[in-house]
Amino acid sequence: MKTHFNFATADLNASVSFYSSLFKARPAKVRPDYALFIVDDPGIELALDARAEVRPTTDAHYGIYVESSSDVNDAIDRLTAAGLPTAVEREETCCYANQTKVWATDPDGRRWEIYTVHEETQERDDPSCCAESV
Repeated sequence: MKTHFNFATADLNASVSFYSSLFKARPAKVRPDYALFIVDDPGIELALDARAEVRPTTDAHYGIYVESSSDVNDAIDRLTAAGLPTAVEREETCCYANQTKVWATDPDGRRWEIYTVHEETQERDDPSCCAESV
């Protein structure tokens, strides 16, 4: 099973570069106005449509769960090597869980986290923990 997303993008080349780094994968299909990623881990199909105007939502973010802090560290290294700005949170309580994560923002302003959960908690902490920007 895969989850499918379709995102508009103002800069297809920049978005292909971002998502190639995020997913550790190259797109399965690229056209002048379109790119398609088909990724098994995580199970995502992401279509990118080039458009003149893009208005991504500001009240949502997207996440990729990984098994360990080591996997988060690998993502930090990969995103940093690609020259992408990142924000790292280590063993922070957010959304009723103690987590380690790295945040990156795509060229159109969509925020992504790659994270692992160390333990569930009874505390939510500050609900704005998921609202910070990179």
